[in-house]
Amino acid sequence: RFMQMTEVERAAGATSTEAPEPWYLALLGFAEHFRTSSPPKIRLCVHCLQAVFQFKPPPRVEARTHLQLGSVLYRHTKNSELAQSHLEKAWFISQQISFFMYVKFEAASILSEFYCQQNLVDSAKPVLRKAIQISQQTPYWHCRLLFQLAQLHALEKDLVSACDLLGVGAEYARVMGSEYTRALFLLSKGMLLLMERKLSEVHPLLTLCGTIVENWQGNPIQKESLRVFFLVLQVTHYLDAGQVKSVKPCLKQLQQCIQTISTLHDDEILPTNPAALFHWLPKEHMCVLVYLVTVMHSMQAGYLEKAQKYTDKALMQLEKLKMLDSSPILSTFQVILLEHIIMCRLVTGHKATALQEISQVCQLCQQSPRLFTNHAAQLHTLLGLYCISVNCMDNAEAQFTAALQMTTHQELWTFIVTNLASVYIREGNRHQELYSLLERINPDHNFPVSSHCLRAAAFYIRGLLSFFQGRYNEAKRFLRETLKMSNAEDLNRLMACSLVLLGHIFFVLGNHRESNNMVVPAMQLASKIPDMSVQLWSSALLKDLNKACGNTMDAHEAAQMHQNFSQQLLQDHIAACSLPEHNLISWTDGLPPVQFQPQNGPTTSLGSLL
Repeated sequence: RFMQMTEVERAAGATSTEAPEPWYLALLGFAEHFRTSSPPKIRLCVHCLQAVFQFKPPPRVEARTHLQLGSVLYRHTKNSELAQSHLEKAWFISQQISFFMYVKFEAASILSEFYCQQNLVDSAKPVLRKAIQISQQTPYWHCRLLFQLAQLHALEKDLVSACDLLGVGAEYARVMGSEYTRALFLLSKGMLLLMERKLSEVHPLLTLCGTIVENWQGNPIQKESLRVFFLVLQVTHYLDAGQVKSVKPCLKQLQQCIQTISTLHDDEILPTNPAALFHWLPKEHMCVLVYLVTVMHSMQAGYLEKAQKYTDKALMQLEKLKMLDSSPILSTFQVILLEHIIMCRLVTGHKATALQEISQVCQLCQQSPRLFTNHAAQLHTLLGLYCISVNCMDNAEAQFTAALQMTTHQELWTFIVTNLASVYIREGNRHQELYSLLERINPDHNFPVSSHCLRAAAFYIRGLLSFFQGRYNEAKRFLRETLKMSNAEDLNRLMACSLVLLGHIFFVLGNHRESNNMVVPAMQLASKIPDMSVQLWSSALLKDLNKACGNTMDAHEAAQMHQNFSQQLLQDHIAACSLPEHNLISWTDGLPPVQFQPQNGPTTSLGSLL
């Protein structure tokens, strides 16, 4: 790589016409040999590069060597102070030299990356701004540095500044004649606008992007990767809105698109336009991403076995990729996949496995402060859901309360509040807190988010409260609204929950035929998902219904089913509460604990679940 660096500069006219000194080429050759040895001999590589300074080299060689040393020390050692010194010298010296673009902008880029890793973001920004200012005649570097500064602002949650920079990049790429890179800038901007929930700006932008992508004729892999980026944004937009049925055509297109990419070869001719020398993601990463959005869809729709299948495929692919690639995005993909499969496990009655996977997310977050910052609220939310499943309501309240303090994401906030309301309803003595929450997620008036799914869930929570208060007609109105919304967007799990609760209401009212009409499809749907709690509830109702109607054989069969579900849940409950990771339910502040004290046995009752 060190030899390649000088070749690139020479090809770009960045080096002097003089041939490199033999001693310099020899030292570079030795340094490269030691760097690429197996295992790498970094100390010897550094010694060879440091020896260059003994020859009092000219400024070009001096700046380049400082860059090489800084890069090696930054990537391969923990000597951050020395890495910083060399990178700063490379940046300073290279600015004094004309036509020295590669070293100048590479130094600015790596130095800024180093500053961000050291939490010196305010030092990184001026370096990138200066580099952007002086790189306008170098299209590749100008675009790359704009992307880098936009990413820095995005990581700081300054999405307005990030969007502004991406807009500048899109216009620059248009002027430079690269519609491909223009699309990359615009799609990146669209992604941030979706994060900001600026939907009025997102829709025209995505329409423009769709036109650019379809009209652009170029490298097939680049074109398909743009289509994947575009479709991923569309799919996630639908899923954020809880529109599980409406998203299906886009999701199908996305899955077909990734199949097309997997058949294309990477050995295409590089673009002649230097502004187009970018790609969004490696195709292996895109495959994992498509698995991930498929899992998200399956989870929301209630196809939990399908979610499990695609999670297994994605995690297997991730394990292979992480052996060769240390890209942080792979850990992010892994955490999001685990977050979704944990929710699936809690529904399907595999709490012990879910708890171990929560612990796995904790370990991943331990390794990356940024990952923990971005996923702490989700982690506490998952623990809250686990606590509900094992009937630890005080701990569930504490986890949800902690999660609410850590998020500004409106959809997540609404999801947490909805589940916290269910905790207060079960406890039965938290009326003031409950009504305060319900006012903030009123599905009939000023609902805080546009999510179809969350609004349907809010109606269900209202129905559940009315049921517990004995206001059955009111409960039926809310639950029928949930059913209507669930049916419109194939929200199978909400549909199953609403059907069984309506069945319970009709049973209490003595309307056994109508109760049966609700409970039987609820059981069928719950078996298809599969949702263990709804199956338990439905089998208990079927037992009582058949008994009341004098159907002895059917009542016995339902009782046997109920007994089987009870035993499975009880065994899983005991297994989960006996794990040392069960102590995570007490963690509400700071980083997650690294080690767990073993449990003597379950400390909670399954009675309320049975």
